[in-house]
This record gives sequence, C-alpha cells and structure tokens, in this order.
Amino acid sequence: MNAPTTTALDEPVRAALDGPQTHLATRRGRAVRYHPDVAPFLAPPRDPEEWDDAAALAGPGGTVIVRSVPPVDPPPGWDVVRDMPGVQMVLDDAAPAPVAGDAAVVELGAPDADAMLALVGRTRPGPFARRTHELGTYLGVRDDLLGLVAMAGERMRVDGATEISAVCTDTAARGQGLASRLVLVLAARIRARGELPILHASADNTTAIRLYEQLGFTLRAQPHFVVVRAPTPTQEARP
Repeated sequence: MNAPTTTALDEPVRAALDGPQTHLATRRGRAVRYHPDVAPFLAPPRDPEEWDDAAALAGPGGTVIVRSVPPVDPPPGWDVVRDMPGVQMVLDDAAPAPVAGDAAVVELGAPDADAMLALVGRTRPGPFARRTHELGTYLGVRDDLLGLVAMAGERMRVDGATEISAVCTDTAARGQGLASRLVLVLAARIRARGELPILHASADNTTAIRLYEQLGFTLRAQPHFVVVRAPTPTQEARP
C-alpha cells in the first residue's frame, strides 16, 4: 500500500487540492478551497495575507469550513459561526469483506444528484452540494417504493488515502446493515487502489463512531471543523 504522509492526513484539504483533486480547487494567492458547488472546505490559512485571500474566495459574508488541529483562530473581521469537534479514523488493517445483502449496491452520478440531495436533506450526514459526487465514487441502495434510501461515497483524496463520507440511511431503511455494507464496499475499492481508507465524524456522533470501530476503523486524530464567516465591508454612512 502507498502510505500517505503524516502531513497529508493532518491537512487533507490542502493535500487533496494540491494533489489528486486540484481540478476541483478554487484559488486566490496561496489560499485554496474546493469549488463551492463541490464542498465548503477551505485549507487552513497560515498567515494574515492568506486569510485576506481566503476572504476573497469566500466572498463578503460568505461561510467556509476549516478543518484543523487545533481549531483555527481567524483574524479580526472573521466570525466563528460554529466549532465542531470531530474525529479522524483510519482503517490500518486489511479491510473486512463487504457485508452480503439482498439489496443491490449501485453507482451514483450526476443523474442521481436530486435524489442524493433529497436523502442528505432527510438524514443530514454533513456538507453535501450538487457537485459533491464529482469528488469520487458514490454508491447507493434504492428501494422500489422509496427511491434512494442509503448512500456513501468518497470525499477528500490525498496521495495514499481516500476519505469515506456522506454515509447515510433513510430512517425507513435502517436496521438492515446498509451503511456498513456501503462503507466496506468503498473501503475494499480504496484498498484495491493501494490506498488507506479514512473518514471523519462528529465527536458527539457516538453511534456512527461505534459502527466504524466495529468495522475496524481506529482513532487517529481529533480535528475541529470550524465554520467561519468572511468579513463584510463596512458600508458607508448615508447622509
């Protein structure tokens, strides 16, 4: 397996956008973020000048998410909207065999964007936009009556590792092991490329963390996902 560098796993947004996913990047100076139609993540700015460039990328009053350890401390003018403690987990050992099941796993793409967004809206697994599926392989399970009821896919990809994300199951289809099955199918595919499967979860989502631990994932780091709002230019006083 081509092991990822420690830096790549510590700063996956920058490593992805300077590497395998550079075609999905939007840049200003040294600041870099995913295209806003793909994902809201901004690489952590390293100095005031890069924060200024990041403000231009976000737009006046625009919000972005910065993943970092420890949480970022933006300069004056920026607002911290929310600080979400998280976990980063890795599947160091050989991935378990995918779970067998009756439901067929299908690949998802642009024609499925509306269904994917609808499922995300019902289950809220995390940030997901109309072009998020362009980040990598997305798999799902459909029900004849309910449509798309489960999904998981690839998000950040760095040299040597790929993140599994958007793991979600409709409440009407829970209890069938669909999330486990999708995660293990993706993990097996990532392993077959010689890469390390990784994932992130909210630190308070103990149910999801317990599931990932049962599948063989172990804790690597405890990053923060900080939603920050860019400065808004001061309006001139009217006479």
